[in-house]
Amino acid sequence: MPDKFQNSSDSASAPSTAPYPIQPDDTAPLPSVPRGIYVGGGGTIVLRGVEGSEDVTYRNLPDASYVAVRALYVRATGTTATHLIAEA
Repeated sequence: MPDKFQNSSDSASAPSTAPYPIQPDDTAPLPSVPRGIYVGGGGTIVLRGVEGSEDVTYRNLPDASYVAVRALYVRATGTTATHLIAEA
């Protein structure tokens, strides 16, 4: 199938081209830094941004929400949100 956007420049605000499911882990970084995180099942996400020096907690996220953050880690401890998709 032709991709009429193949010559468009990639940017943080461009649509995701390689989304992947996130498996929260306390020590392993994400395989690639996403543009943001889609939250299928609401709850809490504990993460560290790419230039962050400490973890932050996003609380009370609703189902089918989006967190506009470039995360390096999504921690298992404290994360209760489910069906997380990295928008990479």
